[in-house]
Amino acid sequence: MNYANEKRECLECSSPLNGRRDQKFCCDYCRNAYNNKLNEDANNYMRRINNILRKNRRILERLNPHGKKTVDAITLAEEGFNFHYFTNIYKTKKGSEYIFCYDRGYLKIDNDQYFLVHKQDYVK
Repeated sequence: MNYANEKRECLECSSPLNGRRDQKFCCDYCRNAYNNKLNEDANNYMRRINNILRKNRRILERLNPHGKKTVDAITLAEEGFNFHYFTNIYKTKKGSEYIFCYDRGYLKIDNDQYFLVHKQDYVK
């Protein structure tokens, strides 16, 4: 097959390509624009999730600036805390499960109370 006569176009702007046979884009701008469009849906989804996680972390930080504090579920809910989103769970040897949003976490205790904590270095 004679590749010299093959007409190739940029995947983004359709301008003619000259150069390597495996070239797909005429410039970095077109390559970036093409890939941004390709990943737009996934990026929007991840951006929405990360915004929720950051909001949860800010709420935990605001309610617990000094390390340990007990608050009720209504206080968290009124602040806009979303219990469905978190970054990890730490299970203690005794079976307690701390839920974390990055470095800020909580443990559900009796009567819709939550014990707020900061992640310690030994908690992975």
